[in-house]
Amino acid sequence: MAATSATTAAKKVVETAVQTFSKAGSITQFGIPSKRPYNSVPVTPTKIVLHEYAPSRYEDHYFNTVRDDVMYMNYTHELVPRPPRRDIRLKFDPEDPYSKYRKNYSVGGDAQVVRELPPPDTPENVTRLERIQIHTMVKQAVQSRQELVGAIMAVRALSGETSKGGGLHAVEGVQITKGKRPVGGWIRPNIPVGAKVDLKGHSMYEFMSTLVDFVLPRLRDFDGVPLPYAGSNVHKVSSVSGVVAMGLPPEAMQFFPQIEVNVDAYPRQYGMHIHFVTNATGVGAQDRARALLSGFQIPFTRTRR
Repeated sequence: MAATSATTAAKKVVETAVQTFSKAGSITQFGIPSKRPYNSVPVTPTKIVLHEYAPSRYEDHYFNTVRDDVMYMNYTHELVPRPPRRDIRLKFDPEDPYSKYRKNYSVGGDAQVVRELPPPDTPENVTRLERIQIHTMVKQAVQSRQELVGAIMAVRALSGETSKGGGLHAVEGVQITKGKRPVGGWIRPNIPVGAKVDLKGHSMYEFMSTLVDFVLPRLRDFDGVPLPYAGSNVHKVSSVSGVVAMGLPPEAMQFFPQIEVNVDAYPRQYGMHIHFVTNATGVGAQDRARALLSGFQIPFTRTRR
């Protein structure tokens, strides 16, 4: 009797399961009601995140060597606490609802920005590299948008970035840049003219390693990133931005290993601008950023007038 009742109960369980899974609307995945068709591939409710598969040599070099050296070179000892920052009147009234969402600059414009002091030197705010932006422009794209395909392929090969790669919604991947204002009847607003990509984290240091080890040593007539003239004005907006920019000619594209293996796949070679964005701010921020990049073996040279 016990065996018969067990067999009957098992049959009822099987019949109930068959009836449940025969209805598309009643299927559940991991306890979550499914909205997919019955015969489709199940999708996990968790995000798939790709992690680094090999340690970054340049990232280890920064944390083991460069960070301490940059802290030593840029450290300024302050004997007394800084006086409180002087409140400068803003251009618009923050309480005015009509100007609430406007970009509210201080009165004086750039004259106040270029004289802002850097934050006090502490181990927590040592100059570090936050991201690298690669930007290329294709003049022929103004006439035909198809000319951007080769540039997008090249930037993707150099960076290895795709839109929302690895399930990360913060990764924007390769983006198409458009004109913002008309320039001499040549560039019109909202016309695609180039491509750009932002590199962060592991991919940022990998690109830095490729640039320093393979590309820069093979460039002809490249003595280094030019420095401003001696005695030039240091109170400029670019001097307090903490961004160092350099350009590469179209001939440098073929020196990247990702491009060198299949150069013929690209219709032409593209030049590019590379922006190294650091966390340095205040007076002398760009000099501190150059000191950081020199620790990664990026050469600098001062040209004469």
